[in-house]
Amino acid sequence: MKRYVLTVMLFGACHLAPADPGPLPALGADLTRTTVSGISLGGLMAVQLATAYSARFVGIGVIAAGSDYCTDGYPALSLFANATNACVSPSIAMQRPDAGIAWINANLFAEEELIDTVDNVGKQALYASDGGDRTVKNTVVDTLLRYYLAAGAAAKRIKYDTSNAAGIVSISNNAVDLPCALTKAPFINNCGAVQADALLHHLYGDGRRPSNGGVAAGRIIAFAQRDFVDSPLASMGSVAYAYVPNACQTEACAVHVVLHDCLQGASATGAHFYAGAGYNAFADTHQLIILYPQAVASRGVPVNPLGCWDFWGYSVKQNAPPYNAALPPFFAKGAPQMAAIVRMIERLGAPRGTLATIPSPAPHP
Repeated sequence: MKRYVLTVMLFGACHLAPADPGPLPALGADLTRTTVSGISLGGLMAVQLATAYSARFVGIGVIAAGSDYCTDGYPALSLFANATNACVSPSIAMQRPDAGIAWINANLFAEEELIDTVDNVGKQALYASDGGDRTVKNTVVDTLLRYYLAAGAAAKRIKYDTSNAAGIVSISNNAVDLPCALTKAPFINNCGAVQADALLHHLYGDGRRPSNGGVAAGRIIAFAQRDFVDSPLASMGSVAYAYVPNACQTEACAVHVVLHDCLQGASATGAHFYAGAGYNAFADTHQLIILYPQAVASRGVPVNPLGCWDFWGYSVKQNAPPYNAALPPFFAKGAPQMAAIVRMIERLGAPRGTLATIPSPAPHP
């Protein structure tokens, strides 16, 4: 008999998450409409994923984050130094992210077949929002906009919201959440609107209006994320989550991947993010499966004490140029975290009722 731990959902009924979760089910999802979003450093990982695997994603949502591969090309001592300066809050003008450098690097990586062709990047829809408390400076988020314009993205496919008055958080309209201006765990704040609605609306269009007063009526699945992780350096938890609307049990739904910020994963905040950030209610009315991969804090090696996603190289042994040609760099297809997430997406797209083994995506040449 399985043991269960009780997790309280912010929307809907209580959710019983198994302490020993089963496999992620194959649901016959429509993978031609896959999108990804992320918050702050999770947003940087979302951009990295959408660039490396650009052929797989038709849209991206980013809250308080900048362009791809922001850790190289700027005057700093190391990739990590750039990760905490140029990628977040540059202290001097010379350390500001440069969209031109980012786009040049993306083209070079594509020529080396480290990532998909860059032609796909400009075809993606982009939702971007700044961070109201300026923890991540607007100059950083501006770089993301310029990066997508350099990629040839059509202006009508870009929405850049600079009206954010919140901290680096998910914005809700739930009275139980934190006051709007705070940046504090679990990083979900009541600002009188649901940012997930705005983000997903831009990526997927109108659809039907939310029903049940914004309550998510489907179910949250806890699954064995360890099935998809093949590296001890990945710093990913053994359990992750997916929200599955009732209609997606029988219909081919799209998949949206949500990447939490540092200190915001389930290991740090419980069910708050995957149950209460607002994505699930929208998913019900637009037939979306929401996938919530989980990064976790580590001690020792790899060095990831805050449970951040890897956008500077801790998940691979070589984290600075020149890279070991035998291993995929952290920003390339086949890097441990991105490969694991793509395997999860592939599992959701497999025919219902199967648990086919999903091979590693596009191994590094």
